[in-house]
Amino acid sequence: MDNKIIIGTRGSKLSSAYAEKVKKLILDTNTDINKEIVIQSIKTSGDMIQNKRISEIGGKNLFCKEIEDNLLRKKIDIAVHSLKDMDSLETKGLIIKAYIKRNDPRESFVSKKLSKLPNLVNAKIGSSSRRRELQLKLFNKNINVEYIRGNVDTRIKKVENGDFDGLILAIAGLKTLKLENYIKEILSEKDFIPTAGQGVIAAQCRQNDDYIKKILEKINHKDTEICAIAERNFLKVLGGDCDTAVGCLTTISKESLELRAQLFSDDGKKVFTVTKSGKLDNPILLGKIAGEEILKKSGNYFKKKK
Repeated sequence: MDNKIIIGTRGSKLSSAYAEKVKKLILDTNTDINKEIVIQSIKTSGDMIQNKRISEIGGKNLFCKEIEDNLLRKKIDIAVHSLKDMDSLETKGLIIKAYIKRNDPRESFVSKKLSKLPNLVNAKIGSSSRRRELQLKLFNKNINVEYIRGNVDTRIKKVENGDFDGLILAIAGLKTLKLENYIKEILSEKDFIPTAGQGVIAAQCRQNDDYIKKILEKINHKDTEICAIAERNFLKVLGGDCDTAVGCLTTISKESLELRAQLFSDDGKKVFTVTKSGKLDNPILLGKIAGEEILKKSGNYFKKKK
């Protein structure tokens, strides 16, 4: 590894594209690097077990655990993740040192034969997210939502084959894979607040690796980092797990931050919202205040998991 910098990531097309993006940014901003940068695919538990819900096999961090283990064991130097797949609590000994400039965080409706969500009746829409499922039901009660797993391209094939009438997928992934032609409708953030961290690529390294930390600092996008920190701290307060139906999005306007969030009750029958503003220099506080307020609103309808 002395003559190489090894980037570890999941083996999916999307994860590989994210790793390539991080590699290019590193080379573009660190012109003095004299080491080869290589990308190593790592099979994660989340990828290997496709026939069960993520909540049944240990939670969303299963897309990160094996990669983080390789990082801790110094098998790789940098781990590249979709931020939304990461636990809101940082793994001991590791640090996210670069938040790559956020892609479009919005959701989209993907279909082969249908065009708009509002007027659909008995359409079979695929989703692996309880948040998306409940948002869909809130938007149109006549839609049938069925569970689906797999990578973006795998899911789209199921639409092509007629197994599903449509899907709800993040715009960021579709654009990265150049599959945006499947988008029939871009969904409003008002009705479909995305999951915390959606559209953000995170580059993680060992806490004590000063050489890599300096490299990653140069590709960090400060505005994205600020928004991501607010969203991750909102989740920390909630103590939710991968079955928690919650959306959270932070935006920057001039010198202030705005965090909007939506939380469904444990039974999915009630929904609670919060919008809070805060200072750019204290995203941790904004996330904390927003989280505490939505917990207060939800009362006994939502049970804090951690």
